[in-house]
Amino acid sequence: MAIEVKVPVLGESITEATLGEWLKQPGDAVAADEPIASLETDKVALEVPAPQAGVMGAYQVEVGDTVEVGAVIATIEAGSGAAPAAKSAPAPAKAEAKPDETDASITLSPSVRRLVLEHGVDPSQISGTGKDGRLTKADVEQYVKSGAQQAPLAEKGEAKGAQAPSAPSSAGNRNEERVRMTRLRQTVARRLKEAQDTAALLTTFNDVDMTAVIETRSKYKDLFAKKHGVKLGFMGFFVKAACMALKDVPSVNAQIDGEEIVYHDYADISVAVSAPTGLVVPVIRNAEAMSFADVENTIGDFGKRAKDGTLTMDDMKGGTFTISNGGVFGSLMSTPIINPPQSAVLGLHRIDQRPVVMPDGSIEARPMMYMALSYDHRLIDGREAVTFLVRIKEAIEDPARLLIDL
Repeated sequence: MAIEVKVPVLGESITEATLGEWLKQPGDAVAADEPIASLETDKVALEVPAPQAGVMGAYQVEVGDTVEVGAVIATIEAGSGAAPAAKSAPAPAKAEAKPDETDASITLSPSVRRLVLEHGVDPSQISGTGKDGRLTKADVEQYVKSGAQQAPLAEKGEAKGAQAPSAPSSAGNRNEERVRMTRLRQTVARRLKEAQDTAALLTTFNDVDMTAVIETRSKYKDLFAKKHGVKLGFMGFFVKAACMALKDVPSVNAQIDGEEIVYHDYADISVAVSAPTGLVVPVIRNAEAMSFADVENTIGDFGKRAKDGTLTMDDMKGGTFTISNGGVFGSLMSTPIINPPQSAVLGLHRIDQRPVVMPDGSIEARPMMYMALSYDHRLIDGREAVTFLVRIKEAIEDPARLLIDL
């Protein structure tokens, strides 16, 4: 008897999703609760588990289709099904993947497939770290970065007596590929445009000397890791500094609701985290009451679950202020966009050695970072924005302030 696989409840106010990827093929054996499909909502990707063990039946919808909660997307048939082939023993007749092709037997998400084609790599040569060994964008990017694809391809060609590829034509390659935007990317695009259309956006900049934080981190990182089981990073300092600054400048932590201003006596800090589907912003709740270890553990957990695709709707819900660290990607300076209904976002950037005139008139090379605060000028005045950044700067340049609440 066939069992229907239905779209599960997706979260509060979420009624539909997009089928992003099938994780099982018809005829494959599936275990109870094993993921068989991936759904994309406005905020996160969710996996649909098999309701019972059996054999994957026919698909009822295709990748890219919009499905509502409760809709039937596939069936699970009785039986044992075909065991999946071992990855280490590919079929002898399998053709070598060409730079402009991908192995049809390997299930790839649209973003991963695009990356594979872009770099001309063989996906069967890459070890996947995703669910059930699936490839992620990070896997492909790491493989390309290591340069590992060059030697194997060359060796294959020599072993088969293949001729060297002919030189590309003077016109070069002009390939194009159209890929439907994921539901998450569509939502991000819509919300960012709404922020530009609604809020009176303005950005104020400041710089901060990272010497004291770098020295503090270097001095205590081993003891911190030993006691708390997590690395002491820079983000913990900025989250705690932001909590103090938000207390001093409450309008930065407020929101406009119709003709009213809603002030918060707590700090729910949204932190931008990189995921295979793009940036997501899970929330550190009541960050003002957390220790450094609590903050670092929470951020570390978010990063791991973002990579695994296991962040939930509740993880993203709410947030009164956002911190985005473009510095991890090498950004020197940017003007971040607020995440409505929030009224401000703090952008952090890379740390560079720059000449600084010291109080005694001498010039020293110091590790400097640019900070940017984008805010809704309807609610936050320039004086408040500058004051907020100065409070952050003071706390980072003298971390002892974080201990005595100055």
